[in-house]
Amino acid sequence: MPLIPEEPQIHEKAQGPRATPASGRTAPTPRPVPGPRPAAPPRPGPARPAAPAQRASRDTAAKPAPSGPAAAAPARSAPQIQLIPATPEGALDAAEEAVDLLLDSGRTPGDVLVVTTGEPHPWATHELSFGDAAYWAQHDAGDDVFYTDAAAVDRAASRAVVVVALNGGDEAAAATVLPLARSRAGTLLIVCGDPQRVNSVLGAGV
Repeated sequence: MPLIPEEPQIHEKAQGPRATPASGRTAPTPRPVPGPRPAAPPRPGPARPAAPAQRASRDTAAKPAPSGPAAAAPARSAPQIQLIPATPEGALDAAEEAVDLLLDSGRTPGDVLVVTTGEPHPWATHELSFGDAAYWAQHDAGDDVFYTDAAAVDRAASRAVVVVALNGGDEAAAATVLPLARSRAGTLLIVCGDPQRVNSVLGAGV
C-alpha cells in the first residue's frame, strides 16, 4: 500500500521540471530575435555619413594651413632697408655712427655685422693679425660687433642688423655685397653710401 502513493509522486516531480524548461526555451527564443534585427540597420546608417563629414572638414582645414605660413615666410625674410647717404671717404665713419646708435638704442653687440667694400675696418685688420682662425672664432662666439669685408661676407652668419659701408671698391663689389648683406640681415639692413649706387643694386625707392 505505501508503494502505490510514492510512485505517482515521483511521476509528478518528473513532469514538473520537463514543463519548465520547455516553457523557458520558447520564451527566450522570440525575445532575442526581434531585438538585434531592428537595432542593426540604424547603427551602420549614421556612422557612415558621419565619417566622410569629418574627413572633408579635415581636408579643408589642411588646405588653408600651408597658405598661412607660406605668406608669413617672405614677410620675415625681407628686412627693413635704411639708406644713409655718404661719400666713399665718409661711408666708414657713417657706419660707425650707425653702430653707436644701434647700441645706444638697446641692440646687443652680437646683433650687428659690419661689411666694408673698400678698405677693411681697423678692427678687422687688427684681429686678422692674430690669424684667420682666431678672427673667425670671434665671429662664431657672437658676443661682439663683427667687422668683415666684401670678400668674406658670404662666410658670415646671419645677424639681426647688417651695416654696409660702401667705402670703395668697384661697381661689381657693391652688386655682390648688397644682395648678400640683405640675405644676412634678420630685421634691418643699413647701407652707407651713394644713394644712386644703392638704388641701382637693390632697386629704386630704397
